[in-house]
Amino acid sequence: MVSDPEGAIDRPDAAEQDLLEPARGLEEAVLDALDAENNERVRTLLAPLHDADLADLLQRLSPEERGTLIPVIRPDLHPEVLAELDDAVLDDIVDLLGIENIAAAVTELDSDDAVDLIEELDADEQRVVLDAMPAEDRTLVEEALAYPEDSAGRLMQRELVKVPPFWTVGETIDYLRHIADMDEDLLPDVFYDIFVVDPKHHPVGTLPLSRLLKSKRPVRVEGIMETAMTLIPATTDQEEVAFLFRQRDLVSAPVVDADGRLVGAITIDDVVDVIEEEHEEDMMLMGGIREDDLYSAAIDTTRSRFSWLLINLGTAVLASIVIGLFDATIEQMVALAILMPIVASMGGNAGTQTMTVAVRALATKELAPVNAMRLIGKELLVGGFNGILFAGITGAVAWLWFGNLAIGLVIGLAMIVNMVVAGLAGTTIPLALERARIDPAVASSVFLTTVTDVVGFFAFLGLAAWLLL
Repeated sequence: MVSDPEGAIDRPDAAEQDLLEPARGLEEAVLDALDAENNERVRTLLAPLHDADLADLLQRLSPEERGTLIPVIRPDLHPEVLAELDDAVLDDIVDLLGIENIAAAVTELDSDDAVDLIEELDADEQRVVLDAMPAEDRTLVEEALAYPEDSAGRLMQRELVKVPPFWTVGETIDYLRHIADMDEDLLPDVFYDIFVVDPKHHPVGTLPLSRLLKSKRPVRVEGIMETAMTLIPATTDQEEVAFLFRQRDLVSAPVVDADGRLVGAITIDDVVDVIEEEHEEDMMLMGGIREDDLYSAAIDTTRSRFSWLLINLGTAVLASIVIGLFDATIEQMVALAILMPIVASMGGNAGTQTMTVAVRALATKELAPVNAMRLIGKELLVGGFNGILFAGITGAVAWLWFGNLAIGLVIGLAMIVNMVVAGLAGTTIPLALERARIDPAVASSVFLTTVTDVVGFFAFLGLAAWLLL
């Protein structure tokens, strides 16, 4: 890292910047080589890329450009690239590669990545891929697909290392080396713990690799294993899995079936993907947008956004109805029409701040019934304090603008009312939706906007009708 002249900010040096942005300028070079039909140049440019970076580059290309590039790099395309692709782009790649090539690639992936890829295929394509897999691999994948979508059973990898508690450290190390010599595919590509099981395959402890390697060969596994474990049922939702990993600082955890038998393991790299996926999904849904909206066709994007915009139209009509109740008041004082959007806008923004805090707290399980009233009370106070402060500011502006103290008093009072209501709605709406088993990230914004618009217009115009006319 390099610092600015004052030493206040650390900035990435040139090498680090290349690592952070490996495809900068590369995309244009690849496209130029494709236009020149210089296939060797294309392969040379892409050879140094990490699988994830190549997947990102493929996603930035248009469908036509991908159609030209894939045949060129097909012989060198690693299966891990497919596991990194967005679902919408994966569909295009499947069509370009052919289902037979996809089936061959899946057999080279770890079971968790294979499941993640296969579950995005159509039912007919899934069957072709599964039929092309070796019987043992196919059984593992089919068992994982039998678990609910977005569950630990879908997320876990079936490849793991398990040993009995009476083995010694030396026997365990020799066993690992023996498996690697026989067939390295029998071991997971990355693993952090060895799982200790009883004769019924129930986990009784875990043995971190670091502890294994630091222990003497004659030491028995049961003497150095950790018996305090976080067992994750295979049907656990992946969002709950991510919470457990964050809450307990886990790097891996055993997954068990309904009978408590060890069936797989989840590692931190998969959980990082879940955290990113859940965050992206919540952010997109708050705006009424699908997760893969960036890569969808225009007609699909239009269709997915229409229903959300239709709901917003309904709420806007409701706010307009409130305004219509005071049409005579507005006709007598044009200043009201100029000022009333200020009250609604400030209430909406204040409510969004509160709602964001509440939705995040619900997602991270920091907000529960036991502390809900404390948060509601705090947000009411914050709304009141901000309402008073902004009442003074907007009231003074309205007074100076229109030369009418009464108008300043009306907008100030309306500001206080709407800011307090915004604080109340921003907390209670997500809590109510959570209790009704509706995702607060999806529906909160619509209800909040309706409340702050309706209350803001009603308070401002109602007070104006009462105090001014």
